Amino acid sequence: MEHITLLIGIVIITALVFDFTNGFHDTANAMATTISTGALGPRVAVAMSAVLNLIGAFLSVEVAKTISGGILDEDSGIRPEVIFAGLVGAILWNLVTWLAGLPSSSSHALFGGLIGATVASVGIDGVNGDAIVMKVLIPAVAAPLVAGIATIVATRLTYRLGRGRAAEDTAKGYRAGQIASAALVSLAHGTNDAQKTMGVITLALVTGGVIAPDSDPPMWVIVSAGLAIALGTYLGGWRIIRTMGKGITDIQPPQGFAAQTGAATVILASSHIGFALSTTQVCSGAVMGAGVGRKGGVVRWSTAGRMVAAWVLTLPAAGLIAAGSALLADQGDWGITAVAVLAVAGCVVIWALSRRKPVDASNVNEVGQDAAAEPVGVVTAALQSVAPPPVGSAATADSTASPDTVSGTTTDQPKAIAAAGSAARAASSSTSS
Repeated sequence: MEHITLLIGIVIITALVFDFTNGFHDTANAMATTISTGALGPRVAVAMSAVLNLIGAFLSVEVAKTISGGILDEDSGIRPEVIFAGLVGAILWNLVTWLAGLPSSSSHALFGGLIGATVASVGIDGVNGDAIVMKVLIPAVAAPLVAGIATIVATRLTYRLGRGRAAEDTAKGYRAGQIASAALVSLAHGTNDAQKTMGVITLALVTGGVIAPDSDPPMWVIVSAGLAIALGTYLGGWRIIRTMGKGITDIQPPQGFAAQTGAATVILASSHIGFALSTTQVCSGAVMGAGVGRKGGVVRWSTAGRMVAAWVLTLPAAGLIAAGSALLADQGDWGITAVAVLAVAGCVVIWALSRRKPVDASNVNEVGQDAAAEPVGVVTAALQSVAPPPVGSAATADSTASPDTVSGTTTDQPKAIAAAGSAARAASSSTSS
């Protein structure tokens, strides 16, 4: 019993580490657009988000029940080692995508890790396929589409309502609305994502015989999960904030307000009915919708394509890492120790690689050279052709023409004049003759 108690303690600590990585990995969901438009400073934004994530953790336990007794069969022989291996897979994939600056789904990393570890250790019977389809896969496809479409409509309505008014007159109101909507997203994130760690810890307690099956998370579990995700949020996942705020599209205050309001509505609705969807996918879909919804707005589809690829890979990648960890952990104490050592080593290597090109609050709004030099794709060109830029953009573009363009024009003009002169002299000669 002492060994089981020690192992459950290791699982609980690992779950809180995952919750911590979930916090800084997903800070961008709530605050990227607010930071990129200058509505709030970076440090103030992440501090506000951390407090509201903590508050949101106490508002509901429906998603926690989905994790602890929904996607996995508690009576199939799942042991704490399996949960530990699943968490290791989720943590490592979270850190890999954070290093790449890709806003992938922490939720799906957790699901993939738990599913992969369970299948490797217990078999396919340990997974509730219907629950995965209904409460994970369908929301994964539908949520970003719903959020994107809702944000397109909201963005166009927002610009229509502000039509005819100077941007300076509406900027203050939009910034206030953006701060309020960002707060709502942070609160919604706490109600959805903090509960996933609560569900994992509750599942570990059930498998260890500490609490009865189908129990609600104990209060100490709710408090610890809320504090862990709040601390991770406060540290800020600056790499992903840069991608969300500057890498997908250039966000203006009206777009930021529309994107965050649409995302918060979808997340809160899903938390109420127990759908454990990915807040990352919802917020990313909303940001893309905001880019499409504004006339002249351009979405960087190559960046969006890399994000979607990361979404697709998250479940199987985290599942494969967790499956290997589960097979090793099943070998006994030395296997569990080996998994822990390899996990820590992997985290240290990823952190060391991140120090080569650090991103923090001081440079989070600086767009990298790769993003700035990204070529215009087919989809972007099509959007530009059907959605002319706002009034005044053409004049600005003319006044800021590049030196290469200007020099090309001035170089061609003497050639045209010389050709015209030669033609005139030839015509004069033929007339006189």
